[in-house]
Order: sequence, then structure tokens, then C-alpha cells
Amino acid sequence: MSLLADVLTILLNGLQQGAIFVLLAVGLSIILGTLKFVNFAHGALYLVGTYAGLFIALDVSLTSGKLQEWGYADVGLGFGFLAALVFVPLFVFVVGLLMERFVARPFYDRPDTDQILVTFGLAIIVQELFRALFGSNSLPFEQPAWASGPIALPVVGNFPQWRLWVIAITAVLVVMVYLLVEYTDFGLVVRAGTRDAEMVRLLGIKISRPYIVVFGIGASLAGVAGVVGGPLNVVNPTVGTDILVPAFLTVVIGGVGSIAGAVLGGVLFGLTTATLIAFAPAWSQVGLYAIAAIVLLTRPQGLLGSEEVGA
Repeated sequence: MSLLADVLTILLNGLQQGAIFVLLAVGLSIILGTLKFVNFAHGALYLVGTYAGLFIALDVSLTSGKLQEWGYADVGLGFGFLAALVFVPLFVFVVGLLMERFVARPFYDRPDTDQILVTFGLAIIVQELFRALFGSNSLPFEQPAWASGPIALPVVGNFPQWRLWVIAITAVLVVMVYLLVEYTDFGLVVRAGTRDAEMVRLLGIKISRPYIVVFGIGASLAGVAGVVGGPLNVVNPTVGTDILVPAFLTVVIGGVGSIAGAVLGGVLFGLTTATLIAFAPAWSQVGLYAIAAIVLLTRPQGLLGSEEVGA
């Protein structure tokens, strides 16, 4: 394999790994930037999306957990992956609406530490609930038949087809969210409420309505990340907490509230991880924290964040 082919392969692998970070970070960033709410349960939404996608798309045989003990070892609807891509975002959107109403809203005026404690506690509860019901064993999440196997690319040669689909799905969703926030009346109200919520209320706009929708959109993006990332990683109750820190680091280095910053941070993290896996696997996780440390030391507000956030 030529040097150019190696470089392009690393680039594609980095974009795929970064795509999962981007989906999580965009949802997390719009919640944090708009509602000023620190949601440490965002990883739990990823967990819910992963398991929901698995059970909607496939027939699954459980080997442990309470459901298996109760005689429900074979679960799953087997509707296929496309059905999971449609229904999981809707389901997690509703979960996000409920979380905003009953968990986030009572804590909007509370200190960040209170928000962190309540959402992290919720994340642990969700994780342990999934562990009790479905067991600790990893479950196989097969790639969809229409996107499995390699595809021949110029220069690169054979490359896993599903990785390209992950990149494409992420790009489409991020563009849709960006257009919604930047070029619609809904986005205008949300951005105005972020700058001066009291003025928006004086204009007769009930700001809580767009806020709850923003939370739901952020949650649904985490759900989609769980669906598209499921076939690329192990599926077990710890996936939510495992992905949480990289997602927050992506938001921090990109800039809180910036969709472009979340994309830049996710791509940077993905490319760094893919490069280190190729040349220094033992340092692949350390590289993420090193980048975050460098960015925070040189630009506290993030690469594309505002000075107000940095302050």
C-alpha cells in the first residue's frame, strides 16, 4: 500500500471516529450553549439509542440479566436498520423532552455542580438499570446487510462500507441542525433567548417551548449516534459513560454553543485517534486529553467559541 493510500485510509478512519463525537458534541453543545445546562446524562441518551437501535433492528438473544432469568431471552423486533434510524431518534427525542421537563428545568437556576450531580446520578441509574435488565455481557450489533462488507475506493482500495455511511449520515444531520438553528424563525427565537431570555419573554414568546425542543433535538442526535456507532463498537451498559468524557472534551475544545466548533473538535479528535492507533496505539487515548489541554491553555473559550464563554 502506498503512502498516499495509508494517509487517505487514516483520514477516512478519523472522519468516521470523529463523526460519532460530532453527533454527540453537537447535541451536547446546543443544550449547553442555549439552555446553559450541563447534561452529564448525555451519555445515557447514547446508551438508550444504542440499545433501542439494536432491539428495533435485530433479533437478539440475551445470555444474562433479569429478562433472561424471567424467560425473555430472545428479544428484539427485527425490523431492520432503516427502521431503527427512523424510530430511535423519535423515541430518544421524547425521552429528551421528558428529561428537560422533569430533570433539567428545575435545575436551570441552580449551580453547575448541582446540574452535574443530578444528571450524572441519572446516568448511573440508567446504566445500572440496563445492566440489571440486559446483563453485563456485550451484545452483537450487526451492520446492516446493505452496507456491510468492503467497498473499493480509488487509491485507498477496499474500505469498510459502513464507515462511509456513518460519515454521510452525520454530515446530513449536522447540516440539517445548522440550518434549523441559523436560518429559521425557531432558531432565531432560540438564539435570541440565549442572549436575553427576559427580553424574549417581554415580547410575548414563551421561551420554554423552544427550549424543550432544543433539548429534544440534542437528545435525538445522541440517539442517532448510538444507532450508527453500535455496529462499530461493543454494546454493553457502560458505553454511555465511556463516550461521555470524549464528547464533553469535543465541546470544550470546539467552543460551547458552536455547531461548527463541535464539528471541528470531533474531526480533530477522530483524526488524532486514528493517527495514533495507526502509529502509536498505546497513546491513542492520551492524545485526546493532550489536545484538550493544549487548546484550553492557549484558547480557553475553545477553537471557535466566543470570548464570553471563555471568560
